[in-house]
Amino acid sequence: MLDQAKKLWEMKKQADILKKELEATIIEVSESRGIKVVINGAQVFQSIDIEEGLLNTGNKNRIQMDLLKNLNTAVKRSQQSAANKMKNMPGFNLPGLS
Repeated sequence: MLDQAKKLWEMKKQADILKKELEATIIEVSESRGIKVVINGAQVFQSIDIEEGLLNTGNKNRIQMDLLKNLNTAVKRSQQSAANKMKNMPGFNLPGLS
């Protein structure tokens, strides 16, 4: 019983470390010209930057599609980063994280 409690406490400690690492991991995506999305490893968006010139062109649909593409890519990269960090931590070798 004491061993299980110790293992749980150790896993919580590892989870806290992982959370801090993910929050400190910054991922920038600018796959579309003039749009940059910044997200952290905990999947919290930090910023979205759209160049001024794009806003004046009247290409609302293009801007929306490019922004959506960048957001989806940023989330995917954030998820991959989290999975990689979890794979390398003791006690977090969960199936399906590859």
